[in-house]
Amino acid sequence: MASIESITTAEDLLHAQDVGRCELVLGELFMMSPAGSRHGAVAMQIGEHMSRFVKHHALGMVFAAETGFIIHRNPDTVRAPDVSFVRTERLADGIPIGFFPGAPDLAVEVVSPDDRPAELAAKVAGWLAAGSAAVWVVDPGRRSVAAHHRDGGVELFGAGDVLSGGSALSGFSLPLSLIFV
Repeated sequence: MASIESITTAEDLLHAQDVGRCELVLGELFMMSPAGSRHGAVAMQIGEHMSRFVKHHALGMVFAAETGFIIHRNPDTVRAPDVSFVRTERLADGIPIGFFPGAPDLAVEVVSPDDRPAELAAKVAGWLAAGSAAVWVVDPGRRSVAAHHRDGGVELFGAGDVLSGGSALSGFSLPLSLIFV
Protein backbone atom coordinates (compact mmCIF):
# COMPACT_ATOMS: atom_id res chain seq x y z
CA MET A 1 0.00 0.00 0.00
CA ALA A 2 1.30 3.43 -0.95
CA SER A 3 1.69 6.04 1.75
CA ILE A 4 -0.53 9.09 1.42
CA GLU A 5 2.55 11.29 0.97
CA SER A 6 3.63 9.27 -2.09
CA ILE A 7 0.36 9.81 -3.96
CA THR A 8 1.08 12.62 -6.41
CA THR A 9 -0.36 11.39 -9.73
CA ALA A 10 -3.73 10.19 -10.96
CA GLU A 11 -2.22 6.73 -11.44
CA ASP A 12 -0.90 6.65 -7.85
CA LEU A 13 -4.35 7.57 -6.57
CA LEU A 14 -6.16 5.07 -8.78
CA HIS A 15 -4.00 2.19 -7.52
CA ALA A 16 -3.84 3.24 -3.86
CA GLN A 17 -5.74 1.08 -1.41
CA ASP A 18 -7.78 2.23 1.57
CA VAL A 19 -7.03 5.91 1.05
CA GLY A 20 -10.53 7.10 1.91
CA ARG A 21 -12.44 10.06 0.53
CA CYS A 22 -10.03 12.49 -1.11
CA GLU A 23 -9.15 14.56 -4.16
CA LEU A 24 -5.79 15.17 -5.80
CA VAL A 25 -5.18 18.85 -6.53
CA LEU A 26 -2.06 19.80 -8.48
CA GLY A 27 -0.23 16.74 -7.17
CA GLU A 28 -1.27 17.19 -3.53
CA LEU A 29 -3.73 14.84 -1.83
CA PHE A 30 -6.55 16.45 0.15
CA MET A 31 -8.47 14.25 2.56
CA MET A 32 -12.18 14.87 3.12
CA SER A 33 -14.57 13.63 5.75
CA PRO A 34 -17.62 11.63 4.66
CA ALA A 35 -20.58 13.67 3.49
CA GLY A 36 -23.48 14.31 5.86
CA SER A 37 -26.94 12.80 5.50
CA ARG A 38 -28.65 15.88 4.03
CA HIS A 39 -25.78 16.35 1.57
CA GLY A 40 -26.13 12.76 0.39
CA ALA A 41 -29.91 12.94 0.11
CA VAL A 42 -29.81 16.13 -1.99
CA ALA A 43 -27.08 14.72 -4.27
CA MET A 44 -29.08 11.51 -4.71
CA GLN A 45 -32.27 13.41 -5.61
CA ILE A 46 -30.43 15.40 -8.27
CA GLY A 47 -28.71 12.29 -9.60
CA GLU A 48 -31.96 10.33 -9.72
CA HIS A 49 -33.86 12.97 -11.70
CA MET A 50 -30.91 13.70 -13.99
CA SER A 51 -30.25 10.01 -14.65
CA ARG A 52 -33.88 9.31 -15.52
CA PHE A 53 -33.87 12.21 -18.04
CA VAL A 54 -30.51 11.26 -19.56
CA LYS A 55 -31.49 7.58 -19.98
CA HIS A 56 -34.91 8.44 -21.45
CA HIS A 57 -33.30 10.69 -24.09
CA ALA A 58 -30.13 8.57 -24.59
CA LEU A 59 -27.93 11.60 -23.95
CA GLY A 60 -24.97 9.99 -22.19
CA MET A 61 -24.17 8.91 -18.64
CA VAL A 62 -24.74 10.32 -15.17
CA PHE A 63 -22.07 9.46 -12.62
CA ALA A 64 -22.44 9.20 -8.86
CA ALA A 65 -20.37 10.93 -6.21
CA GLU A 66 -16.76 9.87 -5.85
CA THR A 67 -16.28 9.29 -9.58
CA GLY A 68 -12.86 10.74 -10.34
CA PHE A 69 -12.23 13.03 -13.30
CA ILE A 70 -8.69 13.93 -14.36
CA ILE A 71 -8.92 17.65 -15.09
CA HIS A 72 -5.26 18.62 -15.09
CA ARG A 73 -1.92 16.86 -15.76
CA ASN A 74 1.61 17.57 -14.59
CA PRO A 75 0.88 18.14 -11.77
CA ASP A 76 -2.25 16.00 -11.71
CA THR A 77 -5.67 17.04 -10.45
CA VAL A 78 -8.40 14.46 -9.91
CA ARG A 79 -11.69 15.89 -8.67
CA ALA A 80 -14.89 14.03 -7.78
CA PRO A 81 -18.15 16.01 -8.04
CA ASP A 82 -21.27 14.95 -6.16
CA VAL A 83 -23.14 14.27 -9.44
CA SER A 84 -21.88 14.59 -13.01
CA PHE A 85 -23.02 14.16 -16.59
CA VAL A 86 -21.00 13.21 -19.70
CA ARG A 87 -22.46 13.35 -23.23
CA THR A 88 -22.76 10.20 -25.36
CA GLU A 89 -20.24 11.33 -27.98
CA ARG A 90 -17.55 11.49 -25.29
CA LEU A 91 -18.28 7.85 -24.38
CA ALA A 92 -17.70 6.44 -27.89
CA ASP A 93 -14.92 4.17 -26.61
CA GLY A 94 -17.00 3.07 -23.61
CA ILE A 95 -16.84 4.05 -19.97
CA PRO A 96 -13.22 4.11 -18.76
CA ILE A 97 -12.29 1.63 -16.04
CA GLY A 98 -10.18 4.22 -14.23
CA PHE A 99 -10.71 7.92 -13.74
CA PHE A 100 -12.50 9.74 -16.55
CA PRO A 101 -10.04 11.67 -18.76
CA GLY A 102 -11.32 15.23 -18.76
CA ALA A 103 -14.06 17.16 -17.08
CA PRO A 104 -17.73 16.18 -17.12
CA ASP A 105 -20.03 18.30 -19.28
CA LEU A 106 -21.95 19.15 -16.11
CA ALA A 107 -20.51 18.97 -12.58
CA VAL A 108 -22.70 19.28 -9.50
CA GLU A 109 -21.17 20.29 -6.18
CA VAL A 110 -23.42 20.05 -3.10
CA VAL A 111 -22.27 22.42 -0.36
CA SER A 112 -21.33 20.82 2.96
CA PRO A 113 -21.38 22.75 6.25
CA ASP A 114 -17.56 22.74 6.38
CA ASP A 115 -17.02 23.92 2.77
CA ARG A 116 -15.20 27.23 2.46
CA PRO A 117 -16.31 29.73 -0.21
CA ALA A 118 -12.78 30.05 -1.62
CA GLU A 119 -12.49 26.27 -2.01
CA LEU A 120 -15.86 26.08 -3.77
CA ALA A 121 -14.87 28.93 -6.07
CA ALA A 122 -11.63 27.11 -6.92
CA LYS A 123 -13.55 23.92 -7.72
CA VAL A 124 -15.96 25.80 -9.98
CA ALA A 125 -13.09 27.57 -11.77
CA GLY A 126 -11.23 24.28 -12.16
CA TRP A 127 -14.21 22.46 -13.68
CA LEU A 128 -14.92 25.30 -16.11
CA ALA A 129 -11.26 25.70 -17.10
CA ALA A 130 -11.06 21.95 -17.75
CA GLY A 131 -14.02 22.05 -20.13
CA SER A 132 -17.25 21.65 -18.16
CA ALA A 133 -20.11 23.53 -19.83
CA ALA A 134 -21.66 24.23 -16.42
CA VAL A 135 -21.18 23.71 -12.71
CA TRP A 136 -24.10 23.72 -10.31
CA VAL A 137 -23.31 24.69 -6.73
CA VAL A 138 -26.22 23.39 -4.68
CA ASP A 139 -26.62 24.85 -1.19
CA PRO A 140 -29.05 22.78 0.91
CA GLY A 141 -28.81 25.21 3.84
CA ARG A 142 -29.93 28.15 1.72
CA ARG A 143 -32.13 25.98 -0.50
CA SER A 144 -30.54 27.51 -3.59
CA VAL A 145 -28.48 26.66 -6.67
CA ALA A 146 -25.89 28.80 -8.45
CA ALA A 147 -25.46 27.61 -12.04
CA HIS A 148 -22.04 28.70 -13.31
CA HIS A 149 -21.54 28.66 -17.09
CA ARG A 150 -18.41 28.47 -19.22
CA ASP A 151 -19.05 31.97 -20.59
CA GLY A 152 -18.73 33.37 -17.05
CA GLY A 153 -22.44 33.83 -16.47
CA VAL A 154 -24.09 32.72 -13.23
CA GLU A 155 -27.78 31.99 -12.76
CA LEU A 156 -29.28 31.88 -9.28
CA PHE A 157 -32.23 29.65 -8.43
CA GLY A 158 -34.24 29.61 -5.20
CA ALA A 159 -36.28 26.87 -3.54
CA GLY A 160 -39.43 27.68 -5.55
CA ASP A 161 -37.65 27.87 -8.92
CA VAL A 162 -37.15 25.31 -11.67
CA LEU A 163 -33.50 24.57 -12.45
CA SER A 164 -32.69 24.40 -16.16
CA GLY A 165 -30.06 22.18 -17.75
CA GLY A 166 -29.12 25.00 -20.11
CA SER A 167 -26.53 24.20 -22.76
CA ALA A 168 -24.94 21.54 -20.54
CA LEU A 169 -28.07 19.34 -20.48
CA SER A 170 -30.54 20.78 -22.95
CA GLY A 171 -34.20 20.13 -22.18
CA PHE A 172 -33.63 19.09 -18.57
CA SER A 173 -35.56 20.91 -15.89
CA LEU A 174 -35.92 20.19 -12.19
CA PRO A 175 -38.20 21.89 -9.67
CA LEU A 176 -35.91 22.57 -6.71
CA SER A 177 -38.76 21.67 -4.36
CA LEU A 178 -38.06 18.05 -5.35
CA ILE A 179 -34.44 18.03 -4.21
CA PHE A 180 -34.37 19.96 -0.97
CA VAL A 181 -35.32 17.45 1.68
